[in-house]
Amino acid sequence: MKRTLYFGNPAYLSCRLDQLLVDRRAEKGIPEDTPIQSVPLEDVGLIVLDHKQITLTHATLQACNERNIALLSCSSNHMPGGLMQPFFGHTRHRAILEAQLESSKPLRKQLWAQTVQAKLRNQAAVMQHFERPFVPLELWASKVRSGDEGNLEARGAAHYWKFFLDKKGAFFREPEGPPPNDWLNYGYSILRALVARALVGSGLLPAWGLFHRNKYNPFCLADDIMEPFRPWADALVLDMLRRGFALEPLRKSIKFELLGIPQADAKTSLGLRPLQLAIEQSTASLAQCFLGESKRLIYPQWITTA
Repeated sequence: MKRTLYFGNPAYLSCRLDQLLVDRRAEKGIPEDTPIQSVPLEDVGLIVLDHKQITLTHATLQACNERNIALLSCSSNHMPGGLMQPFFGHTRHRAILEAQLESSKPLRKQLWAQTVQAKLRNQAAVMQHFERPFVPLELWASKVRSGDEGNLEARGAAHYWKFFLDKKGAFFREPEGPPPNDWLNYGYSILRALVARALVGSGLLPAWGLFHRNKYNPFCLADDIMEPFRPWADALVLDMLRRGFALEPLRKSIKFELLGIPQADAKTSLGLRPLQLAIEQSTASLAQCFLGESKRLIYPQWITTA
């Protein structure tokens, strides 16, 4: 299972002999004899950089690209603001890319319908677990048609967010709104990075979407495919509140909890798997759909193991 590394203090990152070396002696108050830590690069899937005094060598950047490690850089407000991705990540990259770009509109509409169905079902599972009204979501999931012409995703979202925090319908999902909106934003940024990384690893172009179409967005396909995975971030936020986390602006202890999203359990056709592996299974199945080797996009199911 790939690890997520978070750096929120000054550090010097380099690599040697397939190891990521972490030198923290640049941080104020750290003794000069503090040993340099090392992490095998093959164990790393995501690196989050959240401090202005973090320095990386070019060799480290190269190593991240060669191993398809997603490098997420946070902006001055400590929210993820940029993602470094390699150009190529699959031995059949050209064949898959051509199939993706030449895919028919009916195929993309069918794949989007499957995506919306999976999202609604996972949202229903989260609502049921946290004792919120979930039946409409299950009903709408069964009625999704090609291209989601009935816009059931939007209807589902309106219902889902209304009852997200409680049965009274007092929550409004607004990216710039009060907590836990910023918690959700942070969790979704992690998911987006994981999905983009997996898409490249599967030979796909993250900019060429199924549904999302924005000439300024280099991750339209990532924004499509991450939709059924959002409930994992949602459920973690609700679980944190249930465990007694105060509803306050994003801070380090909350971030550390959200950084556990890649390791969350997901029910796949192969049994329980960490979410990051389930995402890779989904993007691999998408490549097969574009190549004409399959008609079904494989998404995992959200379940609770508590």
